[in-house]
Amino acid sequence: MGASKTEKFDTYQNDLAEIAKAIAHPARIAILQYLAQASSCVCGDIVDHLPLSQSTVSQHLKALKSAGIIQGSIDGPTVCYCIHDATWSKAKNMLSTFFESYDALQKDCC
Repeated sequence: MGASKTEKFDTYQNDLAEIAKAIAHPARIAILQYLAQASSCVCGDIVDHLPLSQSTVSQHLKALKSAGIIQGSIDGPTVCYCIHDATWSKAKNMLSTFFESYDALQKDCC
């Protein structure tokens, strides 16, 4: 969506859309699942767990980091990644609120 249209939606809608966009790829879901199971920051071994090239994994990591869902630290030539706790909690709450807003029992549809 063009930047000129996002202003027509509230902050919640824009923030939720950004989170949804960031996780809307199976590779990114796989990366997040891997990081969520790790007990510490994960370095280059993310690539070893995915059927993707290093450059493709890097693009997905960049999208997740840009959305704030993960964070990374640089130690020489190595970049380590982990879940960003605050953003993870925010995403969890926003998605829960969004899905819980629908009450199927109150609907009389098709």
